[in-house]
Amino acid sequence: MKLDITEIKKIIPHRYPMLLIDRVDELVPGESAVARRNVTAHEEIFNGHFPNNPVLPGVLIVEALAQTGAVALLSMPEFKGKTAYFGGIKNAKFRKVVRPGDTLILKVELEKIRNNVGLGRGLATVDGHKVCSVELTFMIG
Repeated sequence: MKLDITEIKKIIPHRYPMLLIDRVDELVPGESAVARRNVTAHEEIFNGHFPNNPVLPGVLIVEALAQTGAVALLSMPEFKGKTAYFGGIKNAKFRKVVRPGDTLILKVELEKIRNNVGLGRGLATVDGHKVCSVELTFMIG
């Protein structure tokens, strides 16, 4: 299943400037999602991080992975209309700098969902190279 930006907005509550995924290329509700984010030089964050050496902050890469996982989770009928919140971030590792012009491929697999708490594993890549890996704990509100 693929989703464009309009369909993504029907599932997660994020909006500009905090909607950090542009498209979902693969979706298995309750199991996994693969999304993409096109990083552009026109983003406000690059005015301050860092002006002469633009680098996408790692926290925004983790947030983009979390939003990808939220699409997989909140596309389940029982969670429709809910919000997924961070419960924890573990073992976040950053391996490569992300710059304007890069396309992030964001993959999240949901490993466990029990009641309103769950665990997912995320991997972000650019051109096939690992950028970030992380374990995400989430709560559904």
